[in-house]
Amino acid sequence: MTARPLALLLAIAAAPFATADFTLTILHTNDLHGHVEPNRTRQFDLGGYARQATLIRRLKAESTNPILLNAGDTFQGTLYFNVYVGLADLAFMNAAGYQAMAAGNHEFDRGPAPLADFARLAKFPVLAANLDVSKEPLLKDLIKPSTVIEVGGEKVGVVGCVTTDLPTIANPGPNVTMLPLRESVQGAVDGLRAQGVDKIVLLSHIGFTQDLELAGQLRGVDVVVGGHSHTLLGRYPQQPFLTSRGAYPTVVKDADGKTTLVAQAWEWGKVFGRLEVKFDASGEVESWTDEAPILVSPLIEEDPTIAAMVAAFARPIATLKAEKVGSVTTTLPREAVDGESLMGNVIADAMLAKTVGMGSVAAFMNAGGVRSSLEAGDVTFGDAIEVQPFNNSLVLVDLTGSEILAALEHGASRAPQFGGGLLYPSAGTSYELDATKPAGSRVTNARISGAPLDPSKTYRVTLNSFTAGGGDGHEALRDAKGARTDTGFLDIDALVEFVKAKSPIAAKPEGRVKVRS
Repeated sequence: MTARPLALLLAIAAAPFATADFTLTILHTNDLHGHVEPNRTRQFDLGGYARQATLIRRLKAESTNPILLNAGDTFQGTLYFNVYVGLADLAFMNAAGYQAMAAGNHEFDRGPAPLADFARLAKFPVLAANLDVSKEPLLKDLIKPSTVIEVGGEKVGVVGCVTTDLPTIANPGPNVTMLPLRESVQGAVDGLRAQGVDKIVLLSHIGFTQDLELAGQLRGVDVVVGGHSHTLLGRYPQQPFLTSRGAYPTVVKDADGKTTLVAQAWEWGKVFGRLEVKFDASGEVESWTDEAPILVSPLIEEDPTIAAMVAAFARPIATLKAEKVGSVTTTLPREAVDGESLMGNVIADAMLAKTVGMGSVAAFMNAGGVRSSLEAGDVTFGDAIEVQPFNNSLVLVDLTGSEILAALEHGASRAPQFGGGLLYPSAGTSYELDATKPAGSRVTNARISGAPLDPSKTYRVTLNSFTAGGGDGHEALRDAKGARTDTGFLDIDALVEFVKAKSPIAAKPEGRVKVRS
């Protein structure tokens, strides 16, 4: 035998044989938001890390080639975050064996330092291909664009991305730079494919609608595991109280006309995602399961080790969490009806009450900052902090009437769905908006302290530090030239003081925001 045929035979013998197909099971969560304990609902408690641990252990044992992923926003939302700043969640995630996590916007709420501590201690990589952290010393080398997970003898590439409005809705700091979303994600995908990785998962924190759009623009992404929009997918015929946004997974064709599966697992660990995908020999999606994410209900026993861990974490905050601060006679929903949120009204009133002695005539609360409702009955400090979890300070800003109008118009710009930038006013302040008119000309009949808004007059108003700093895209508030004073008062303290002073609170619709459509 000549040297050339012999070398060829040896090369063929050394090369791995392509398998006919490969099955991958993606276990996933998103938007846990510090919900270490189960979440109260009107039906029954859902979620909790101890139940999730039992489920993860069972699914890993039962599934074919499982990997465990999280699509971001582990930070913020309960007392556990306020006390442990994500490290209580990390203890669970490390113990459960998570293998990758997307950086969510709330991971940056308190600047780069807490995320750096989290990422340094994590046994898994934190991913965001569309972030450049090379000039941020705290995060340099800690946030990566992608990773490769080996499972069942195959390599699975995982690319991360975060919402493009991160600088306006969080606090990444001046040294963190956003990169173009599609180009940066595609570059990371192409880099993995160049290494021979032909199964790619995009771990995304941009929202379900944006996931669908982006998936159609990309090449080479097989599965998108998403977060940010808290979207429930799948069919739940036995739970009519659950409202799904679509199929689990939702199928999209990418820029080459190939199949991409888009999945998400609602919020707060209430459900747990399990998506089984079969790839053909060329690494393309061949088939998949379409069962809804698993409801993390009381039928799932708590893992005793994780339950003990949760109990230990809970001990230092139990007294604070249980402290009664007042009561409400009717439920105060977080959600707005015709533009008005009863919970938002109470928060705005609390902000004004705290600062009226400093000359404030009105307060505005951003809709995105109202994080929970208050049920009728006693209100504890723990309840209050779930409503106001961000530890924003109250800021006094001198605004002209035209600047206030510009802010109201910005808040109304996404009608009819609106968004986090919609402003809920304190008592005596109101406005109307017409969702059928073009953005920028929707607000009419604005009144401040009962009088018509005067565009040329200057008003001292109270905002939270997030909104005053331009959060939710409020550039008119960020760039306002009038005097501003950070009072140092925290929003949660203002709310608790107000509830204590005004209990029992019996709020009702007042027409502070009226929507015509």
